[in-house]
Amino acid sequence: MDKLRAMAAFVHIVEKGSLTAAAEALGTSPPSTVRSLAGLERALGARLLNRTTRRIALTEEGRAYYERARRILADVADAEAAASMKQAVPQGRLAIGAPVMFGRLHAAPLVTEFLARHPEVKVELLLMDRVVNLVEEGLDATLRIGTLADSSLVAIEIGRTRRVVCASPACLKRYGVPRVPADLARRPCIRFTGLAGSEWEFRAAGKPVRVRVDGPIATNQVDAAIDACVQGLGYGMFLCYQVSALRRAGRLRYVLEPYEPEAAPVSLVYPQARLVSARLRAFIDWIVPRMRARLRGEGG
Repeated sequence: MDKLRAMAAFVHIVEKGSLTAAAEALGTSPPSTVRSLAGLERALGARLLNRTTRRIALTEEGRAYYERARRILADVADAEAAASMKQAVPQGRLAIGAPVMFGRLHAAPLVTEFLARHPEVKVELLLMDRVVNLVEEGLDATLRIGTLADSSLVAIEIGRTRRVVCASPACLKRYGVPRVPADLARRPCIRFTGLAGSEWEFRAAGKPVRVRVDGPIATNQVDAAIDACVQGLGYGMFLCYQVSALRRAGRLRYVLEPYEPEAAPVSLVYPQARLVSARLRAFIDWIVPRMRARLRGEGG
């Protein structure tokens, strides 16, 4: 059995999500891909994938083997690219993830500029308001907001974003400007469940303070929550990049700024450094300084 070919088949199955898609990417037939996977599992004495008619899922052994196989294949590809001088021209597919609104406002414009400079690269930009597993989603890198728990990833901090409470001028005129966080317990609040839910966190005298809030609407869609806030239905808690433009336009005003919790880090996250391909390295080198400039310029 050609171990590298079998390894490549396995990695393609994981990243493409199906045997058929993997076979197409490899330029072979689905039965041949199945035989390659079966031979690899026999040689290893372990099941790598749990397969049903609807989905493919990594086993615990498969997850560990995938990381090592991807690293080996990346090393082989980089060695071949260096030998043939291809590394000077980034090329191939990049899958990049980001939160929906952050991706729309910040990532998408920079990806477009990057592609204009590197026409041999194709980017798949996946915008999702949830924490994703890079392996299971087939992502090369993703932008994340908040503290990172996965130590198997490399994280480059590209900025920070504040968690702010805001309201429209009409809302402030009707209900008043809250002076301390506890005032919000007696006022209508727009609950964006993707960030804060029914308990909002603040800091006072260096200690966390939580306030239970309620109001006319709760939603998991940030655009709907922001619109309700602009319409004067209540106070809202958002990340500053989500509402800073509306603040500059005078449609929303920040309140309780002295009580804001610590700003959340914004990071570009990708697998361990040995896995970085030429095209991903080019993307990282391009986006990191430009994203830092955008976040500094935003001002909150």
